[in-house]
Amino acid sequence: MKRSITVNLFTFFTLYIAQSIPMSFFSTALPVLMRQGNYSLFAIALLKLIKLPWILKFLWSPLVDSRTESIRDYKRWIFGAEIVYALIIFGVAMLNIETNFTLIFLLILLAFVSSATQDIATDAMAARSFERKNSSLLNSMQSMGSFTGSMVGGGFLLLLFHRIGWSRLLPWLAIFVLVALIPLAVNKKITLQGRHSSRKASPRDMWLFFTQRKIWRQILFLTLFYAGLIGILSSLSPYLVDRGYQMKEIGAMVGIFGVSTGILFAFLAGIFIRKAGKLHSRKIISACILLPSAYFLWLTLSNVHSHVLVLIGIA
Repeated sequence: MKRSITVNLFTFFTLYIAQSIPMSFFSTALPVLMRQGNYSLFAIALLKLIKLPWILKFLWSPLVDSRTESIRDYKRWIFGAEIVYALIIFGVAMLNIETNFTLIFLLILLAFVSSATQDIATDAMAARSFERKNSSLLNSMQSMGSFTGSMVGGGFLLLLFHRIGWSRLLPWLAIFVLVALIPLAVNKKITLQGRHSSRKASPRDMWLFFTQRKIWRQILFLTLFYAGLIGILSSLSPYLVDRGYQMKEIGAMVGIFGVSTGILFAFLAGIFIRKAGKLHSRKIISACILLPSAYFLWLTLSNVHSHVLVLIGIA
């Protein structure tokens, strides 16, 4: 592999991990803190709205695309978004989570808007920086950045948060976001491939996407598929709090053990999909989504208190 490709892959890995670690930390820590503060499960479920910017980022992605043509343009978007991201995290560190929770929620929501904007520019620059034959390497870096961010943000940082607290941890998290920009700042070897079309993305393209034949069947499938999965994940941390687990234990169980098993099964699922085919494997994997729901329902109704059984459910 050429050295320039290796350097570029590392550059994009740092960008993906920079956006993933803070998001994973907030998404895991806040539900635990809310449940410890006796918030209702309904209120905790609504906390998932902080990820709304990532769901709706397609609305302003044409704006980013229409204003980017060169490496400098992409870097301007990425640096600007990440600096805002870091500054907001610094601001959140100065607030008391017990007395300023609503303000913290709004600031984190704004931080995720910046993070989503960085992701738009990063994905676009990455897609134009690698030839099609190297796209699998790029996808691997993206997945590794996401999984590593989940493990660090939702696991190790929760353990550290238990020891040093909110106001001492977040400034270091903000500094890390800025430090992660250094590889991009010093990398002069990124070059852009030519666009396949001279026409840039526009809001009209979103309308064309939703008017494709049979597209709504796919949208319905993905909505139902992820609704059950995300519903379980959003309730998992509060469930563990109700079971008597502390912050550091939840970080180890969900952020480290859970993500590690997720990496393993994602790898195995990739092999299974290649052997079974997309259509057949989609049906089987969709059916498997029912298993954790049924398992946790049984675990709750049976009132069984077993650490091993809880770990099996997380896995």
